[in-house]
Amino acid sequence: MTLVDQLAAALTRVKGAYTLLLLTPGSMIGVRDPSGFRPLTLGQLGDTWLLASETCALDLMEAKIVRDVEPGEILVVDQRGLHSLKPFRPAERLQCVFEYVYFARPDSVLWGRNVHGVRKALGHQLAREHPVEADIVIPVPDSGVGAALGVSEESGIPYDSGLVRNHYVGRTFIEPQQGIRHFGVKVKLNPNREVLEGRRVVVVDDSIVRGTTSRKIVKMIRAAGAREVHVRISSPPIQWPCYYGIDTPTRKELIGSSHKVDEIQRYLGADSLGYLSLEGMLKATGSDPNHFCHACFSGQYKVGFESEERAQLQLFGP
Repeated sequence: MTLVDQLAAALTRVKGAYTLLLLTPGSMIGVRDPSGFRPLTLGQLGDTWLLASETCALDLMEAKIVRDVEPGEILVVDQRGLHSLKPFRPAERLQCVFEYVYFARPDSVLWGRNVHGVRKALGHQLAREHPVEADIVIPVPDSGVGAALGVSEESGIPYDSGLVRNHYVGRTFIEPQQGIRHFGVKVKLNPNREVLEGRRVVVVDDSIVRGTTSRKIVKMIRAAGAREVHVRISSPPIQWPCYYGIDTPTRKELIGSSHKVDEIQRYLGADSLGYLSLEGMLKATGSDPNHFCHACFSGQYKVGFESEERAQLQLFGP
């Protein structure tokens, strides 16, 4: 039995999301899970085959983007060339929609669409669902930029940079302790008073996880002199943890799981709060909505749980 045969046999027993890259002395092997939760792209540079989780990595190398690795496909590159195997049973396609909302880089092409373009489309839909009278639209940089541009274009409200990001710090929602996250927000973002003072501000972000970061941002914008602060989120409330490769908080830590929108608005200190609907988010991707996993928003875990009852036990304990 070859290494590829052994790998395929082992992975038939695995349920969940994965992309794998294995290097041996004589080959490179790439694998994408049968549902295709996470992206994996095949590229070519001269006679060399490349595999990357995002197309922007291939752009950096000035390589040609050939195609996506298909769900359930194993690609082998060895001295004989490129070989494709499909040893797994076909499964329901479940691409992670949060890749479009937040995780992927805006300059990547993901599942056939430019990520920045999709984020602008999310913003257009968000503006249609939650119109507001305001003087300026600002993003929470950097992941809110595309959606804020879309909100501005759809609403006709001017876009500007009201928050300046320090690019030498990381993503705050994955920091391990609340005190570190609070400090991280202050280091990461600084309000631009000349842009904000005396204005009715629409601030656009990709999501609200615990709510502590968003609350701090609203407070910063008000302290810079904004007359009103209207928060707009380019995804639905996150109510459920992700079990498909993203280290999100437990359900009790997710503010959207235990609070209504008006309660979250009051907690944030915002004049209004609008989330993009699940239907609007899926529509804005421009792809078949049935091809996406949205369990973090809907609780519909379609892979890994044998029954709804067992899923509840794993989520909440006995």
